[in-house]
Amino acid sequence: MANRSLNAAALLVAVLALLELGLLHLGSGLEHRLSDAFVRAQAARLQPDPGIVIVDIDEASLARLQDDYGRWPWPRAIYAEMLPGLLAQKPAAVVFDLSFSERDIDRPDSDQALADALRDQPRVYVPSLRLSAQDDARGVLLSEFGPPMGARRTAAAGDQARAMLLPPLVLPPESWRTGLINFDEESDGVGRRYLLRLDVQGWQFPSLPARVAADLGWPVPRQDSLLLHWRGGPGNGYRHVSFADVHADLIRRERQRPADEFRDGIVIIGSAASMLHDLRVTPLGNRYPGVEVLATAFDNLKHGRSMQRPPCWAAPALALLLIALLWLAFHRRGHALAIGVALAAISAALLAGAWAAVPRLWLLPVLLPLFFAWAFYFSAALLEYLRERRARRQAVQMFGRFLNPVVVNKLMERGETVESLSGKHHQLSVLFSDIRGFTSLSETRPPQEIVELLNRYFSRQVAIVFRHGGTLDKFIGDCIMAFWGAPIPDDQHAQRAVACALDMQRALLEFREELGAAAADFDVGIGIHSGPAVVGFIGAEQKLEYTAIGDTVNLASRVEGLTKGVARILVSGDTMAACGTQFRFASRGSFKVKGRAQEVELYEPAHGPATEPGKGEMS
Repeated sequence: MANRSLNAAALLVAVLALLELGLLHLGSGLEHRLSDAFVRAQAARLQPDPGIVIVDIDEASLARLQDDYGRWPWPRAIYAEMLPGLLAQKPAAVVFDLSFSERDIDRPDSDQALADALRDQPRVYVPSLRLSAQDDARGVLLSEFGPPMGARRTAAAGDQARAMLLPPLVLPPESWRTGLINFDEESDGVGRRYLLRLDVQGWQFPSLPARVAADLGWPVPRQDSLLLHWRGGPGNGYRHVSFADVHADLIRRERQRPADEFRDGIVIIGSAASMLHDLRVTPLGNRYPGVEVLATAFDNLKHGRSMQRPPCWAAPALALLLIALLWLAFHRRGHALAIGVALAAISAALLAGAWAAVPRLWLLPVLLPLFFAWAFYFSAALLEYLRERRARRQAVQMFGRFLNPVVVNKLMERGETVESLSGKHHQLSVLFSDIRGFTSLSETRPPQEIVELLNRYFSRQVAIVFRHGGTLDKFIGDCIMAFWGAPIPDDQHAQRAVACALDMQRALLEFREELGAAAADFDVGIGIHSGPAVVGFIGAEQKLEYTAIGDTVNLASRVEGLTKGVARILVSGDTMAACGTQFRFASRGSFKVKGRAQEVELYEPAHGPATEPGKGEMS
């Protein structure tokens, strides 16, 4: 039953793990949060590429240029004014992170100035944007707009295919050195990937970073997106130069800034100003400037450095492996606490490994596999607890029939079970107590009273056995069998058995006084023998008895049978020797015992130490 429950729990958790990790991904946000924390902590230690510079339209620039150019958005002639001086420094590329998709109907001359400045400038790039596919029917004709936007037609492209795109319509098509700047969030609302190429109805559109990288001869990965390797942190990001400062220097005659400030670099003209709302949710923060995201994509492509995730089967495989290991540990009856400590160590090692993998450009999914492993652990531990409690309850019920409750508690503390207590060899002292003269008493009283009388007597005698730490073996008619030395080994088993017999004798006399003259013939014979025996639960599965078997038990029964007419209590020489000097013993002669070639000498015990230590009192 326990194994079936454990197997069912393992199967259930394994199926749930496969469904979640392979199909549903409902908890992927938790996995991402852990990876984001690792990425964020380690990104703060990494220096971004100094050759990627952001000319930042910051709050100071917006304020300083307002008098000359008005409020945002500025006339596009402002960019035309500064481009010649900027390009004169021979940057590798100048990239606008500003939209040029809508014409300025109030200032057409300003748009024309920008178009003139960008004509025949292969190092200047402008962005495009892919909008919702739901509106593609109202979009631009791809056969017309795709080629100027750098898109590659595939066999799947249709002649009349349309898509909702925002190309840089301010500029003439021959100046569209453009690419998409889509940065989409994942299912948990955090953006981690940057687009490299996008299939739009059979047309392959490059992203802006991929377009620049291809023109500069940088390798562009074949996959459709980059899992960004973030670098920098608060106060340690990409270099920002105020737009107003650069603009003012480039249009003055006597320049004050270095003449080669942007040589061979990637210059991104964009805004990190919060008031312009180009802020994204990324692993580095919830208000991360979009221009820094674009800079990160350029950094990754320039250095061939982006993050990777293991194959999709890795997380389910890890979860199944952990569940299988836990199942094996519980199946082999491992201690739940030890298994928990081992799982905690494995969890710490996996988390440490995931942390160490981030600088090596790997994001390892370990949190959800560990979640399912711990879920199975707690399920299995609960099943184990319930199994042990059920076994304990059964053991208490069973042991309580034979043992003092104090002894039962000791056995439970040691974790003993029916199986662990069966078939063991012990040194025992076995006691038989049989009622004599019962016939005459039963003839004078009704049956119900006789039963009540016997129950009262046996209750007293059993209480004495338990008080002396004995184990009640069974009732055989009107005979009691008990033994000492098992299930808990006891070096004083003989002394306790004899002390119990003497107290049973005293209880008998008190019981006879209560019954009066009618019980004058009511008596008992008690025999004790000490020696080795096999002890355990014996019987059918429906009815087990905890009993002792062997020659020691047989001889104890024979000794009890020899008490009639000799003494109320008789013990064997082995029992007397095992008692040492604790009691006085009187010899009652040697007797022929069935099954033994030699006669057995028997002794009657009495309270008080022996007069000759180690020998007893002989008479």
